[in-house]
Parts: sequence; C-alpha cells; structure tokens
Amino acid sequence: MTDLVLAIVHHLIVFGIASALAAELALMRPAAMSPQTVRLLGRFDAAYGIMALAILVVGFLRVQFGAKGPDFYMHNPVFWAKIGAFAAVGLISIRPTLRILAWQKLAKADAAFVPALDEVNALRRTMLLEIHVFALIPIFAAMMARGIGYS
Repeated sequence: MTDLVLAIVHHLIVFGIASALAAELALMRPAAMSPQTVRLLGRFDAAYGIMALAILVVGFLRVQFGAKGPDFYMHNPVFWAKIGAFAAVGLISIRPTLRILAWQKLAKADAAFVPALDEVNALRRTMLLEIHVFALIPIFAAMMARGIGYS
C-alpha cells in the first residue's frame, strides 16, 4: 500500500509541475504581459518551486520504501539520466525565477511596471528549453518502469 500511495502522490506532483510550467509559459508572452501577469507569474513560480521540492521528497521516499527498493534505482543508468534531467530543469529554471522575482520587486515599486518585450521573449525561450528537457523525465520514467537500464 505504501508503494501505491507514494506512486500516486509522485504522479500527481509531476502533473502539477507540468501544469505550473505550462501556465508560466502561457503567461510569458509579450501580448499578455501586464502588472497582473507579473503577479500571477510569481504565484505560479512559487507553486512550481514548492512542487519541485515535494517531488524530491516523495521521490526519495519511493526509492527507499517503494516496492522496487533502492537497489533497482541506484544501479540503473536510466534512473540517473532521469535525475540528471530533473537537475538540468532545476538549473534552467533559476534564470526565469530570478527574473520573475526581480519583476515582482519592480512591480511593487511601480504599479504600472511591465517587463521589456525583449526580456519577456528571452525568458520565454529559456522556459521552452526547460519544458523540452522536462519532457525527458517521463520518458526516462517509462523506460525504468519497463526495466530498461536495470541489470
């Protein structure tokens, strides 16, 4: 039962992360940018950060207490590829998070603040890269679930 609950929570958090990333990308458009959008971006990015931490905790619990046991994961190169993809997504997300935080600070000082269009476009490209790397995570998960990489 523990394995089932951990798997369910793990999957729900992953879907939440994907949703937060998609929402941020949808908002990160020059045509949609407004002071309200800056606030919404901050909320979605905060939720994204919380869920990223939660997935680390739940993932660790799955490795330790899941049905497959730690040996399945620790010696599986596909698991490490999945962890690498997750780490890459985390590193890529630093720049958007820092910019969104800076925008929020500017928006607090100036209620009419709107980020420069070139900055929005650059951040959108970074977020597209982030989402594309994020897509590797379920690919590696599906490979692991089928025993690929485990010897």
